[in-house]
Amino acid sequence: MDFHHIACNYNHMGIVATLKLPEDSPNVVAWQRHLPDGGFLALLPLTQGFSSMVWSMNAKEAKRVASLSEDAFVDAINDALWKVQPRSGFVDQATQTFDNLIRFFNLPSTSMTQCPPKVLGCDIKSRAMFPLGIGHATNYVSKGVALVGDAAHRIHPLVGQGVNLGFGDVICLNKVLAEAVYAGSTLGNLQYLKNYETERQRFNVPMILVVHGLFQLYSTQFTPVVILRSLGLQATNALTPLKKFLMSQAAGLRPQQA
Repeated sequence: MDFHHIACNYNHMGIVATLKLPEDSPNVVAWQRHLPDGGFLALLPLTQGFSSMVWSMNAKEAKRVASLSEDAFVDAINDALWKVQPRSGFVDQATQTFDNLIRFFNLPSTSMTQCPPKVLGCDIKSRAMFPLGIGHATNYVSKGVALVGDAAHRIHPLVGQGVNLGFGDVICLNKVLAEAVYAGSTLGNLQYLKNYETERQRFNVPMILVVHGLFQLYSTQFTPVVILRSLGLQATNALTPLKKFLMSQAAGLRPQQA
């Protein structure tokens, strides 16, 4: 089998853990906060009172945080979620001016802020750490073999697309194999497997490049860039059709499925 792989290491680590939240509050919202060091902390609801966390940070700091006691680890998470970070006055002025413009046109505003949940504890056995980067196989298939999911591509968890890309691979491969069987061919027929490779690479490669670009965009605190990305988020939230389109793409849906 002749598979080639292109990769780029970010020198960042992702810390994952299962967190305990208050049981008397609905746990139906996913949270993500971008941090001044270029990392981010995201919470994904699991069941009532529990969420899954991924926390991205530079490798040196990740090793320190991963070694904290449970109480200190939980305190660090709450600090990252709740601490008021210093902001540039230029950024605040630009976003406020743009928000006023949005309100003038009666579009959805982002001025209302929701508060993240308070983390009460952590399943210590669930805590783990892994390196972050991007990677992509230049070819997904060989005779009788097809790569799917992380075997074919690796992506930063910034927008939570890793598992969606993997699911999309499986759905597409299943469709292609069904077509091969229906046509009386074998499952390992390279012609049909190439159809899978072409379709998935057309979707996966742009997504990987977009996420790589977002990682670079949020890794800088250069004021003009911060202003542009902040205004971009406000504009996306205000333009409902654009927001729905981006959400459907993130979910791996085609326009007719959205």
